[in-house]
Amino acid sequence: MGPGGIATIIASISLLVIAVALSYAVIRLSRLIDEVKSSLKTMTDEATPLIEEVTTTVSLVNGPLKSFNRITKNVEDVTTKFTDSANSVMDKGGPALRVAGALLSAAQLSKGRKKSKRAE
Repeated sequence: MGPGGIATIIASISLLVIAVALSYAVIRLSRLIDEVKSSLKTMTDEATPLIEEVTTTVSLVNGPLKSFNRITKNVEDVTTKFTDSANSVMDKGGPALRVAGALLSAAQLSKGRKKSKRAE
């Protein structure tokens, strides 16, 4: 056996080592992929009911929020109507001014009567 035969044996042994290393890496990678697949399936199976529960919870919370929104809107409408009514009553020459004038006149008359009674 000459130097070429020995070089061929060394090259074939190194190719065998490379092939074994590659096959080991492929086997490990396939196991990793199987584990990831199993983990993903487990996570998906557990996440689906959780998402359904969250959807149900959000639906249940939205009901009272819609009711609260209607109540708030009604309070806003009542407040707006009250403000409009108060503004119309307080306008110049409005009923409030006439009532205040009448009350002042009545108070002055009452005051005048008290003074005249005291003077007597």
